[in-house]
Amino acid sequence: MVFLQQLINGLSLGAIYALIALGYTMVYGVLRFINFAHSEVFMVGAFAGYHLARLLPHASIGGGLLVLLGAMVICAVLGVMIEKLAYRPLRGRSTLTVLITAIGVSLLLQNLGQLVFGANPKSFPKLFPQHSFSTPGGLVVSSDQLIVFGVSVILLFALRHIVMKTRIGTAMRALSFNPTAASLVGINNDAVISFTFVLGSSLAAAGGILYAMNYPSIDPLMGTLPGMKAFVAAVLGGIGNIPGAALGGVVLGLVETLVVALGGSTYRDAVAFGVLILILLFRPAGLLGKLQTEKV
Repeated sequence: MVFLQQLINGLSLGAIYALIALGYTMVYGVLRFINFAHSEVFMVGAFAGYHLARLLPHASIGGGLLVLLGAMVICAVLGVMIEKLAYRPLRGRSTLTVLITAIGVSLLLQNLGQLVFGANPKSFPKLFPQHSFSTPGGLVVSSDQLIVFGVSVILLFALRHIVMKTRIGTAMRALSFNPTAASLVGINNDAVISFTFVLGSSLAAAGGILYAMNYPSIDPLMGTLPGMKAFVAAVLGGIGNIPGAALGGVVLGLVETLVVALGGSTYRDAVAFGVLILILLFRPAGLLGKLQTEKV
């Protein structure tokens, strides 16, 4: 029964990592660089939910979903602004140049967050009605865990449908495969890249809201550690691979929860990054990724 309890806790945490990791892996799949500002979009999503909850009715299913959708829209706009102002002018430049810019944008958003939101931690409001469900064996599941898991699964399936079953998804896959050929057949590369940032940033916002529901103290630096762990999850599953990012998030969440259950809560972060080192040493392409030969 203890194992099942930890399994539920791990799935809840892993679902949040998966949502954040999908943003990393989508941008990498299309543009071949790591958007390190993604973790700060996650932070902005949590603060957007915090302020929207003060303006909109919440503590109900409908009100909580409204706050969630509002935060996703705000972060989608932020993602497009970051892409247009910071990354688009550098398109065609070296990967190192874009990487340094991404780190700069991340630091800028962190400091703007402290200026706008304040540096002190804030208590995140209860967006949904609070309930706990117990089984005869002593298994306890909170309503927040069910909401986290349910919303994550819905968003993951929605993303897969968009990427695999729609015209814009086909354009994204074509751009990922060959940007030059995609533009030659009439695909608007700029529009597709902006849409990629819309999707990734929206998922980061949802991850920020769901994370704040389970760890209800938010601050402008809150995105750093979850963002790094989500990057580990993306590499674990196979960077650029959407199902791989989801799998990597779940696996990492389960591993962290198992470490805590065994009494090693002090080492949960070390274990997470240890997993990254092992993956890079023994399977650099990740669990579902494939090694690709690059021409130099």
